[in-house]
Amino acid sequence: MPGDSLPVGKLPVNLLENMLARLPTHGPQVVLGPGIGLDCAVIESSGRLLVFKSDPITFASDSIGWYAVQVNANDLATTGALPRWMLVTLLLPPAGALTLLDQISAQLQQACAELGLVVIGGHTEVTYGLDRPILVGTMVGEVDRQQLVTPRGAQPGDRLLLTKGVPIEATALLSRELPDRLTAPPDGLSANELAEAQAFLHQPGLSVLREAQLAIHAGQVHAMHDPTEGGLYTALWELAQACGHTLWVDFSAASVFPLSARICQILDLDPLGAIASGALLLAVPPQDAQKISQAIAQAGISCTEIGIVADQPGPPVVRQGFSPDAGLAPRPARDEIAKLFG
Repeated sequence: MPGDSLPVGKLPVNLLENMLARLPTHGPQVVLGPGIGLDCAVIESSGRLLVFKSDPITFASDSIGWYAVQVNANDLATTGALPRWMLVTLLLPPAGALTLLDQISAQLQQACAELGLVVIGGHTEVTYGLDRPILVGTMVGEVDRQQLVTPRGAQPGDRLLLTKGVPIEATALLSRELPDRLTAPPDGLSANELAEAQAFLHQPGLSVLREAQLAIHAGQVHAMHDPTEGGLYTALWELAQACGHTLWVDFSAASVFPLSARICQILDLDPLGAIASGALLLAVPPQDAQKISQAIAQAGISCTEIGIVADQPGPPVVRQGFSPDAGLAPRPARDEIAKLFG
């Protein structure tokens, strides 16, 4: 029935909050459980912290094994953890199942080898009702208690830093999934531009593990967040809700890759609201902002200050400017690219 339907994309925040309220989410060993803006679970076991993350790959059909490893590792990276182990659940459509199995296995092998991950289990089956593969990764990492970082840690006065630029994942995904639309005349991409966009998967790349580790070794990091569905807009709203503080943001300072902007213009999408894995959002004390930015930049990764965590009364919001009466930033109901896959 139409009234019982939802649009493609993340579950709306109010529905997710209602669902979590009904579930058992607390326990003596649970250091960090589920919540808005909290992408990982943290469990204490025998004096050490284990960090867990589970994420599906649903929009992409090309290179989904690579996507699955990177997006799960990214969320672990935002806690300061190093990824160690992975479980993989792979659902295949009957048509082309053997070819898909071979391709996805090779993608997983390469991505896991680069991060030193060990695959410890999961489930694989051919199932009905699918016209494309679906892959769900569950990853486990380790972090020392004194190095644990969570989105709840952002504090008033912190500077907001953004690495690389946006939207890397949307650029790679759209160019791989919709090449005909993007190259259609008269204003479409050239063959070289399409190839460059497709290569965004590896350069600048989806992984944020390196810059996360550089940041926590260069200075104090209060919070990190990985902009995924809903892009930079949603990542900032999730961070604000997680830490309980308002964010003041200069969106003009957020780097948008020119090729990404062109793709979004062709498809009539807002690049700041499109899935943006590959960028890392950090909240750091003002005295450490410069040395953290420099440490990341010295590794060849751009890092830009885009805002601050404000000491402002009232419910946490994201404002487009640096004053208490600045307008609110957009809060997308769904990712921009969901418009194309709905």
